Amino acid sequence: MSALLIALFLPLPVYIDAPGAAQDTSSYVKVKGHRDNTPGKFMLVYVKQVKATPVTWVLSFANKYADRVPAQQEVGNYSDKEMQRIQTYYMSSSIAEAKYRSLTMAGADVKRRYIGLYVMSVLKDSNFANKLRVGDVVTRVNGKHYNNSYEYIQAIKQISPDQKVRLTYLRGKKQKNTAGKLIRLPNSSRHGLGITLTDRVKTSSDVPITANMEGIGGPSAGLMLTLQMYTQLSHKDLLRGRQVAGTGTIESDGSVGQIGGIEQKVVSANKAKAEIFFAPNNQKLGKQDNYLVAKKTATEINSNMKIVPVKNVNQAVSYLQNNK
Repeated sequence: MSALLIALFLPLPVYIDAPGAAQDTSSYVKVKGHRDNTPGKFMLVYVKQVKATPVTWVLSFANKYADRVPAQQEVGNYSDKEMQRIQTYYMSSSIAEAKYRSLTMAGADVKRRYIGLYVMSVLKDSNFANKLRVGDVVTRVNGKHYNNSYEYIQAIKQISPDQKVRLTYLRGKKQKNTAGKLIRLPNSSRHGLGITLTDRVKTSSDVPITANMEGIGGPSAGLMLTLQMYTQLSHKDLLRGRQVAGTGTIESDGSVGQIGGIEQKVVSANKAKAEIFFAPNNQKLGKQDNYLVAKKTATEINSNMKIVPVKNVNQAVSYLQNNK
């Protein structure tokens, strides 16, 4: 009997993604000399991810908004510690872009330095599989530094598959070099490095901003962090007592990007009694567009939240200023 009970709680090679919570962004963000005294709150929302056991796997079917995802699909071959690091790198990039955008919108002096590309994962078939590690930062391709990830991607596209690519990268504070040929990317006709990358950016300003995320990772809080920082910097009462939730990545130009887990995030925001929910809007994605999925989910759960589509942070600010 005891062996059976133990087996019921052994971890399965499956993760359960379910609605998490909505958290007040002011509890994470501190802007020196600019206290948050406005009534209402901005809320970031997140998905709760747990390893399944036979018991929790069965129970999860009672929750329409719980997804059961194979471990290989969710985390690949990475350990929990490595996945935590990856999510931390995504969040670090998100915070840096939120700082830059909010300070720029508020008219403050701010400098943005593009360092390079964080290595987030390396395909086992990549010619860099035993050369690069998670957390390395690629700073040059064939001796040239670029100013954003798009430029790096375009540069790599111009390289012939039979040519070696020279990469300069940082491991901690040490600069290193390596080389290898491109590979045919899975499910694609294109060739590439076989590496997942995200931006490594640093911002500097006379106005110190800190964001201690206390274990929350990923890039999807970018929009809401930007709104929180901007509100404190500008002293504008955008909230007017309202409970405002939302999600979406933030880019240096203020554009808002799509995220995963939109259904779970809408459910979380609704439970937290949010009145407004900002959702990334990209019509090119059709039915998979975050805004359309968010609106559908809100209807399914009979939520009174206003689901607002946004392509950039300025649209979110404009909505809050012009709507009661």
